[in-house]
Amino acid sequence: MVARVRRLLWLWWPWAALAVALAARQRWGAAAVAAVVSTLARLVQPRSEAPRFGLDPDLPVDSPEFLATMAGATASPFLSGNSVEILHNGDAFYPRMLDDIAAARASIAIEAYIYWAGEVGLAFARALAERAGSGVRVMILLDAVGAADIGEDILTVLTEGGCHIAWYNPLRWRTLGSFNNRTHRKTLVVDGLVAYTGGAGIADHWRGQARGPGEWRDVMVRFSGPAVTGLQSGFAHNWQRSTGEVVHGGACYPPPVARGRHALQVILSSPETGGSNVQTMYYLAIACARRSILIANPYFVPDDVGLDLLVEAARRGVGVRVMVSGRRNDNWLARHNSVARYGALLEAGVEILEYNRSMLHHKVMVVDGHWLTVGTTNFDSRSFAHNEESNLTLVDAREAAAFTARFEEDLAACERVPLEAWRRRGLAARVWEAAAGVFADQV
Repeated sequence: MVARVRRLLWLWWPWAALAVALAARQRWGAAAVAAVVSTLARLVQPRSEAPRFGLDPDLPVDSPEFLATMAGATASPFLSGNSVEILHNGDAFYPRMLDDIAAARASIAIEAYIYWAGEVGLAFARALAERAGSGVRVMILLDAVGAADIGEDILTVLTEGGCHIAWYNPLRWRTLGSFNNRTHRKTLVVDGLVAYTGGAGIADHWRGQARGPGEWRDVMVRFSGPAVTGLQSGFAHNWQRSTGEVVHGGACYPPPVARGRHALQVILSSPETGGSNVQTMYYLAIACARRSILIANPYFVPDDVGLDLLVEAARRGVGVRVMVSGRRNDNWLARHNSVARYGALLEAGVEILEYNRSMLHHKVMVVDGHWLTVGTTNFDSRSFAHNEESNLTLVDAREAAAFTARFEEDLAACERVPLEAWRRRGLAARVWEAAAGVFADQV
C-alpha cells in the first residue's frame, strides 16, 4: 500500500494535469511549482521493474540447471579457466591494483563512480600517468556526478601524463532525460588480462583495515582469464557512449588464455535495457536457496518483490542473515528506508546485523555455502533501476567458506537487531522513516 501511494505521488502526468488546471485559473506560481514537480518526476522515474514471475524454480545453486538458468536469464555466460582472489579492505586491494597498473604493457581501462581528491587519488594518477608516458593506452571513464570532487591536481597529473579522460553522462540539455542514470561501476582492466570490480572507488577513506570510522569496510575481487573480456566489454560500451570511440584491438582484447580453475560469470546491468540483470541474479539465487543466505550490503532497501523472496526463504527454513551499515551509514535516505523494512524480515526470522565499527560498503551474497557474488550493486532501487553496475559470480565452496569466515569475524563489529527493539523505536524514528520513504525509489 505504501509503495503504491509513493509511486502515485511520483507519477508525472497528474502533476502536469494539475499545472494545466492551475494555469487555466491564472494561478501562475502554483502552476509553475506543479510543472517543475511533473518534470522532476518524469526525469527520475525508474526505467525498470522487478522480476515477479518464474522466481520459484526448484534448482540447487550448484546444479548445472541453475547455472544454465542464471546464464540465460542474465545474458551472461559462465566462462572457465579463470583465477580469482577476494581482497578485503584497502590495505589489501589498493597495493595489488597499483602493482598491476605498474605492470601494464598495452592498455589500462578504468570506470569509476568515485575518484576523489586525496593521497590515494594522487597515487593512482601518478601510476597511470607513468604508464601512459611509457606508451600504454590509459582510458579513464569517470561518472560526472560521483567523481566531481576529483580535483584539479589529479586531473592535471592525468592529462599532462597522456591519459585519456571521459565523463559519463554529464548534465547537458541532450542528456537531461537520463541525468539520473549513473555509472556506479568500479572497473580496472589491465592489458585485457587482469580485472578488478567490487565496492571500492578511489578515495582516501578506503585505506586501512576498517579499524575505525575513517577506514571503510569493503571488498574488491581480482580475476584473470577469459572472464575479463566481460568486464572490458562493459567499459567499452560506456566509453563508446561517452566518446564515440570504439575500444578495439589486441591491446584491449587479447586472445583468451586459461589462468586458473574457476568458472566465472560477469553480469552487467544498465538502465538502457529496461531491466536489471543483477537484480534478476539476486532474486533467482534467493528463490533457489535451500539452506542459507548471507548478504552484506550497505544500502539494503529491498522492494516488495525482494522483501517477499527473503521472507519466503526464511519461512521455508533457510537461514537468512543480512549485514548492513548501521549508525556509520553515510546515506541518510538509505539508512531510514532500510530500517523501515526490518519488521517483516525480523518477523519471518531473518537475522539483521548492523555493522557499526565503520562504514560497511561491500556488496556480497553467499547462498548455500556454494554460490557467491561480489560486485558494485547495492540491494536498492538506485542500483537496480538507475545505475550501470557489474557483479562477478562463481560457484566454489572454498571461496564461499572463506567469505563466510570473514562474515563471522565482522560480527564482532555488529549489533543484532531484535524484533521487539525494532517495534519499540520511537515516534521520531518513524516520522523520519516516513519522510525518507517518499524517496525510496531513488535510493
